[in-house]
Amino acid sequence: MPLPDYQTIMLPLLEFSKDGNEHTSKEAVETLSHYFNLTDEEKTALLPSGTQAIFNNRVGWATTYLKKAGLIESNKRAVFRITARGKEVLFNGPKTIDVAFLNQFQEFIDFRLASSSPEKANNNSSDNIEVLDKTPEEVLDDAYQKIRQALAQELLIKIKSLPPSFFEKLVVELLVKMGYGGSIKDAGKAMGKTGDEGIDGIIKEDRLGLDVIYIQAKRWDNTVVGRPEIQGFVGALAGQGAKKGIFITTSKFSSEARSYSPRNETKIVLMDGEQLAQYMIDFNLGVSSVTTYEIKKLDSDYFGDE
Repeated sequence: MPLPDYQTIMLPLLEFSKDGNEHTSKEAVETLSHYFNLTDEEKTALLPSGTQAIFNNRVGWATTYLKKAGLIESNKRAVFRITARGKEVLFNGPKTIDVAFLNQFQEFIDFRLASSSPEKANNNSSDNIEVLDKTPEEVLDDAYQKIRQALAQELLIKIKSLPPSFFEKLVVELLVKMGYGGSIKDAGKAMGKTGDEGIDGIIKEDRLGLDVIYIQAKRWDNTVVGRPEIQGFVGALAGQGAKKGIFITTSKFSSEARSYSPRNETKIVLMDGEQLAQYMIDFNLGVSSVTTYEIKKLDSDYFGDE
């Protein structure tokens, strides 16, 4: 089953706190993960940014919304307990607690309006409050991933429109940015000058040149790289007595190519167009920053929270 959204978590979370005792966020996450019968994989699934577990994030926002509605309270960081209002809500036996349910409490409406745009803040109608199944971090992460994916596609289109010599230069610059090859000058000497069939270049594995990596770079449009091309590259490596190679293409690899594993000790890394574009974004090659958003949280050390 899919992970429960933060609104689905609200009622079980309030029921968890009905004993009136103080509970930690960690206890809530553990109890609710059992309540929803989550697998270990679901428990550890991360937001696209990789900064936090999705389920933990959703429990955190469910806790925040219940606090803003006055159903639970917190006197110190990561600890909460049910309020008299929360007990009254449970006594009435609600079938669900979600954003629409919490809109009956003025404190919650004020919180949502304060978090909305100025246009919504000037309108006191709670009908204008946007109801989302995703937490703010998830919404932000999703938007970021869409922007990133669009940029990756744009990069590939641009790369494919340029001559092979530019692609070879790009491959060298990327590998150097990733920590291979020492300087651009040293690494650039290797590309396109080996004279060996099936090998487009050689680059140092580290700055000291203790080992080398052989490169095959194919700036192809829609041609899928199959197993024969990979086997040919492995054969070329064997002819050089090489053990490590990177096959980089602007297109894709077939499933047979990806599943192929050389019988000898040769190590082959496959980098398709999508991965190439993502690495370019990660290592700031061919892209520039437009806007930076910094997400902050309360500094518990400053306030002396335990």
